[in-house]
Amino acid sequence: MPPRIPDIAKVRQLIPPLSQEFHKGQAGRVGIVGGSEDYTGAPYFSGITAMKVGVDLCHIFCEPGAGTVIKAYSPDLIVHPYLRTQEKIGHTSIKEIVDRVSSVFNRLHVLVVGPGLSRDECMIDTAKELVFKAREHNMAVVVDADGLYMVQKYPETVQGYKKAVLTPNIVEFQRLCERMGIESKDHSKDQIAKQLSKALGGVTVVQKGAVDYITNGEEVLQCDVEGGLKRMGGQGDILSGAIAAFLAWGKAYEENLWKHSNEINSKDIAMYASWSACSISRTSSNLAFKKHGRSVLTTHMLEEIGASYDQFMKHE
Repeated sequence: MPPRIPDIAKVRQLIPPLSQEFHKGQAGRVGIVGGSEDYTGAPYFSGITAMKVGVDLCHIFCEPGAGTVIKAYSPDLIVHPYLRTQEKIGHTSIKEIVDRVSSVFNRLHVLVVGPGLSRDECMIDTAKELVFKAREHNMAVVVDADGLYMVQKYPETVQGYKKAVLTPNIVEFQRLCERMGIESKDHSKDQIAKQLSKALGGVTVVQKGAVDYITNGEEVLQCDVEGGLKRMGGQGDILSGAIAAFLAWGKAYEENLWKHSNEINSKDIAMYASWSACSISRTSSNLAFKKHGRSVLTTHMLEEIGASYDQFMKHE
């Protein structure tokens, strides 16, 4: 079956209406695991994007060296400086860190793992255990950036978990394929992505590129919405936050937070959420590039998320 573009009217059914009947948190609560002394922008971009797309609350779990910085970026984010690098863990154990972070999980709908995490051994091992905890809570998990290095190192972290979404760029995708023993020479990009999803037990794979391919190992969606022409760092973090927002709404959809037709099957939520987020992210990049050209920054993309969402809702 060739890649397809989904029925956008059906996809938009995942989005909750704005209603005075809802209380704080019902329209989405997202957690971000990432943020280290050297990488503070990535978790901020991911978290603030989730909120700009439309969730109510975002918690960021990071290393203390990142915590104060991220708090200074925005008062809208709830920052927990609980993570520790190998150098600074001291007498604290990874189990203690995992228990402290996961104590918040009953307040979250979705977990994003990887933005700004670094490849520090302690941070990676902590993230791995947090994904297992998220699985115990039946939470949707988005894995990006250094979280994908974690999956490359420990595929069992997401193996067979169909509520996991992986968002590799071209280099990360190739490394995952090599790790899973997938030969990519004689197949189309969408078919290779499909093979990777199958090898990982049906996780959703978002292969980012000139065209984004989204697959759960059974079918492939493609998003070819026009994007910008500059590849500055941070765009992937915006995508991970947008996916998290739509997955949080998918959880609300399953729980019938509002009246709807129940047309969307639970197994399709991750696919539709990812496709929607790709569309909004690419549009944000395009709008920002049209205004700023070669001077465009990822912060300019944040300014266009509202307009991109509006275009998404109006697109036929």
